[in-house]
Amino acid sequence: MALIQNIDWSILQWIHTAMQCPFMDFLMPKVSLLGDVGAIWLITAAGLLFTKYKRYGIMIILGIFLGFLIGNLAVKPIVARLRPCWQDISFPMIVKMEYDFSFPSGHALASFIAAMILTIANRKFGYIAVPLAVLIAFSRMYLYLHFPSDILGSFVVSILIVSMILAANKYASLKYI
Repeated sequence: MALIQNIDWSILQWIHTAMQCPFMDFLMPKVSLLGDVGAIWLITAAGLLFTKYKRYGIMIILGIFLGFLIGNLAVKPIVARLRPCWQDISFPMIVKMEYDFSFPSGHALASFIAAMILTIANRKFGYIAVPLAVLIAFSRMYLYLHFPSDILGSFVVSILIVSMILAANKYASLKYI
């Protein structure tokens, strides 16, 4: 665990040494805001409900809900990992500090779930969704709210959730919607 923590701190320090500038300080809070409560992805899912991709809109909504249940309500309290901004209070925060635990990142989890489902729905959707999901996840590290391993863990959990949804779609009533 100490090795992972050391790698996490090294990556966060590199991000801030190599990338911190006024433009990024302006942009990253706005990018992160897109991921608040999965907002951009829920709006996208709602839009899909009125198209031939209705099934995928439902899958995104279900996926984000499962991500919240599994990530925020189950895993975060069990792991109880402190956020980087809680541990290094000398870091100058440019967004307000959050008060739930760090692992996994809910923003990254919702983003990865939605991006995977959108890519499955239509590869062209993925050309926009995947880079946006990665950018949202990166913003969480840039803003000192998550460690890189929080993001990686979110990616792994998102694969499991999307796999469950695809299995449910194949064998249950979702395939008839």
